[in-house]
Amino acid sequence: MTRIALPATGGCACGAVRYEVREQPLTLYACHCTDCQVQSGSAFALSMFVKRAAIEVTAGETRAWRRRAASGRMMNCVFCPACGTRLWNEPDRAPEMAVLKPGTLDDARSLRPVGHIWTGSAQRWFEFPPGTVLHEGQPPDLSQLVGAWQEQE
Repeated sequence: MTRIALPATGGCACGAVRYEVREQPLTLYACHCTDCQVQSGSAFALSMFVKRAAIEVTAGETRAWRRRAASGRMMNCVFCPACGTRLWNEPDRAPEMAVLKPGTLDDARSLRPVGHIWTGSAQRWFEFPPGTVLHEGQPPDLSQLVGAWQEQE
């Protein structure tokens, strides 16, 4: 599914921060970089590209910390200061976009990633679904992932 009911609501684990997404995402993919593995405590992390202006914090306050990604690019990581839940990232390379962590949405059950990036550092046991976009590292741009997302509509 590529369309989400708007506004889509979400928040942190402790409930101190709540937010709404007010526009459709551009794409959804799984990132297998080692940074995402550490941050998620799992084999990969899901990433949903949305416009920053489409995210509105409706309760609580967020904090951000700066970090350098495995790709070498800088970003702000936005999180709940009470429980530490990462809500989204704000990459310097795309100042109008945010990389929302869709697991923080209230209902993400129908979402399916259209691709996988940083497959070169994926866990050996993971099998990539047929027909998905694959990138061994950081893609030069997201056009292929955005196109695959739009094709599902």
